[in-house]
Amino acid sequence: MISPPLIKLCALDDVPVGEIRPGVLPDGSKVAIYNVEGRIHVTADECTHGASSLSEEGTLIGGIVECGFHFGRFDVATGQAKAMPCEVALKCYEVVIAGGEICIADPARLEDKT
Repeated sequence: MISPPLIKLCALDDVPVGEIRPGVLPDGSKVAIYNVEGRIHVTADECTHGASSLSEEGTLIGGIVECGFHFGRFDVATGQAKAMPCEVALKCYEVVIAGGEICIADPARLEDKT
């Protein structure tokens, strides 16, 4: 199996355990990068309920991010909405750690293969 091209987001050391950091994709889309007990997760950065940045205004509580706008919550591993008023899941990205860098599989390339 051939690996899809990767998009580098940041160094692994740039996201301490229990923290959220912002990232930007080549198309300008913003993502949130989470370190949950050493496991890295990447989701869309904007809450699906309101225009709030999860990386800038959110709080990471274990594997759950709480939006700072209306306090909705999402599972960062699955994107699933976990608390009202949020009902729509966050987009999640496939994470690859390569050479100490946090990367995601290029979503555009993955979509081209379907």
